[in-house]
Amino acid sequence: MHLVPQWRALIRRAWSIRLILLAGLLSGCEAGLSLASPDLLGIPRGLFAGLSALVTAAAFAARLIAQRME
Repeated sequence: MHLVPQWRALIRRAWSIRLILLAGLLSGCEAGLSLASPDLLGIPRGLFAGLSALVTAAAFAARLIAQRME
């Protein structure tokens, strides 16, 4: 197992990486809201978890699609 030659450019420009980071942020929001009062902002339970799952699926699809590395 080894890194691709242009891994730095890949990290900065690949949509799959961006979407994975967004999914992590959404998961963190879900965890943070569960520690605080879940009904504090009137946000339905599981909203961020569902959004995180959708974004993770989009990241999986983006990883399979060829992206230009310009």
